[in-house]
Amino acid sequence: MTGAERSGGCLCGNIRYRVTSQPRVHYCHCDMCRRATGSAFAVLGWVPSASLWWLKDKPFHRRSSPIAQRGFCRDCGSPITLAYDASPSEIALHVGTFDDPSDLTPHYNYGSGQRLGWICCGIDLPHHDTEERW
Repeated sequence: MTGAERSGGCLCGNIRYRVTSQPRVHYCHCDMCRRATGSAFAVLGWVPSASLWWLKDKPFHRRSSPIAQRGFCRDCGSPITLAYDASPSEIALHVGTFDDPSDLTPHYNYGSGQRLGWICCGIDLPHHDTEERW
């Protein structure tokens, strides 16, 4: 792989992907991401849709709200993607699905108004709020 290329996949290995651009990474504290991940927040890496290649199987997609759909592995349940209807040219990959996420540092917070009070990750980063609640 070259400089901007990265690979990743789900927990069981049935889904594998490659991206050819540097992800734009942030924390997301919205309730939709919390429920989709089963965690206190999501860490998402946004890439142009055209830079994402599915190498082995593809995620199953489910509409998670009136404005977005999420992709996950049907076999192991790993959350893989988030895609907003209004932005078909980009897609988010859950950073934990990258083979080596060590240098994928979040640069801002999203959904900050829904951040749980005990979360201290990225507290010093810029904050952006969302009006959506699901």
